[in-house]
Amino acid sequence: MADDTQTSQQTIKRLIGDLYSEQAESTLARIDALVARYRPKVADTTPPTDLFDERDTILITYGDTLHADDEHPLETLHRFGKDRLTDIIETIHILPFFPYSSDDGFSVQDYYAVNPEVGTWDDVDALAKDFGLMFDAVFNHMSAQSAWFDKFLAGEAGYEHLFMTESPDTDLSQVTRPRQSALLTPFKRPNGETVHVWTTFSADQVDFDIRHPDTLLHLLDVLLYYVSHGASIIRLDAIAFLWKIAGTSSIHLPQTHEVIQVMRAVLNLVAPQVILITETNVPHKENVSYFGDGHNEAQMVYNFTLPPLLFHTFLQQDATVLREWVNSLSTPSNDATFFNFTASHDGIGVRPVEGILDEKALQAMVAHVNQSGGRVSYKRNPDGSDSPYELNVTYVDALIVPSEPQALQVKRFVLSQAIAMSLAGVPAIYIHSLLGSRNDIAGMESSGVNRRINRAKLAYADVQAELDDASSFRAQVFAAYSHLIAVRRQQAAFHPNATQEALDLGRTDLFGLLRQCGTQTILALFNLTPETQTVDVSQWITHEAVDVISGEKKKPQVNLEPYGVVWLAKDA
Repeated sequence: MADDTQTSQQTIKRLIGDLYSEQAESTLARIDALVARYRPKVADTTPPTDLFDERDTILITYGDTLHADDEHPLETLHRFGKDRLTDIIETIHILPFFPYSSDDGFSVQDYYAVNPEVGTWDDVDALAKDFGLMFDAVFNHMSAQSAWFDKFLAGEAGYEHLFMTESPDTDLSQVTRPRQSALLTPFKRPNGETVHVWTTFSADQVDFDIRHPDTLLHLLDVLLYYVSHGASIIRLDAIAFLWKIAGTSSIHLPQTHEVIQVMRAVLNLVAPQVILITETNVPHKENVSYFGDGHNEAQMVYNFTLPPLLFHTFLQQDATVLREWVNSLSTPSNDATFFNFTASHDGIGVRPVEGILDEKALQAMVAHVNQSGGRVSYKRNPDGSDSPYELNVTYVDALIVPSEPQALQVKRFVLSQAIAMSLAGVPAIYIHSLLGSRNDIAGMESSGVNRRINRAKLAYADVQAELDDASSFRAQVFAAYSHLIAVRRQQAAFHPNATQEALDLGRTDLFGLLRQCGTQTILALFNLTPETQTVDVSQWITHEAVDVISGEKKKPQVNLEPYGVVWLAKDA
């Protein structure tokens, strides 16, 4: 431990020297004081032997997705977790539960408070006793309606450099934009002076200026405050845009990676068991750069290519591109793995398949989403043109075929989730996928926000009633999903870092995956069609093997039911 501490301290010293040069000495002293203040607040500071294993499954949800009378939504979530999730979910990602002014929580007004409409810190602490918790560190920007921004505008000491300003005459044409809105937004100071603040995502979300050490110290304090409240995973939201320099793309700058390395090293000193995950909705090569060298940045990155590529695979009934992509995946160390998800509170981002899918494939997905009642969100390009950025639709409505009977709709959707759960990495499941939710058209149209289509608020009593009705779509999806997770947790070959190989089964409408860890090998087979298919797997399975999903023995000639999945396990 002493060696680890010394290494982390040396790393911080080097990085702070690179980032802040003349202010390095004073900044290091402030970081030392911060570490000393928070370390006693963390109960366990023992470096873990394994950060993750096959038992890990993460639920993604808003704190108020479920609501009931006479209790905080966080209490309702806790009740749902204890009633339905105890044996399948290890960690709950509560999307930003802080006071906010817009963007469903991602325009934070106070990082240190819980939104009273969802609950209290006591509710969060109670949840932490039964589940691991994942918090959002929304560190690229903050609400323009926050006390911090008011203090910045007023020029108060410690806040005067907190947010990023720029002259409107500056050429910012090279800046990468994820939105169509203006990059600079004018604000008036109390003295009447107008300043133009960077607003990458919206006029209500003012960007931090991390180029000043005061800003870094503010954000590090928030990071450690979350650890003190039981965060076991911290999600760095939109982190790719953190460091900005006019005349550059202001995305993925080397300084951004260095700031993440500082955060990693500080956590190593205070809470080495806490995992950092980076949320960077960008092409795959750029995305995986946030693993760093496998030890110094994020331990997990969002596998953003998976949702659109899996959608394409089902739409075209062709696993060719998926197979090639899976076989290209790697992580730089066993301390790093993918965060595998198909749906989240956002839509299906399409930038991550740039260079993987062609324009024809992209337009096919756009057309399908429009036919499914969804929407398409666009981004502004440097040349002034717009292009698709995100498909807004529930993953259920993106995947099912409405003309098929309900039983096949359930099987088709669950099959897509089984593929995601079989891949190397930690599976993360959005609550509306687990519950089989459909497009919330009314919520989207009433709010005018495309993403609300997949952010429905549900009455807990109604959800419980549907889950107790075995004939309901929601109950059938939840039961099948829960069974797969429970089985998966028992298989060593599904360890996040177990080896994997996507197989050529001789036809494009089947997908095969070989996972191996220790003495266990699992051959996972997936039928993308609504017809029964037979596949010869004698190349990999020479005798009978057990399908751990059904418990049945299977011969090398395997019959796959319509939209069927089998996990054939064998021990060496």
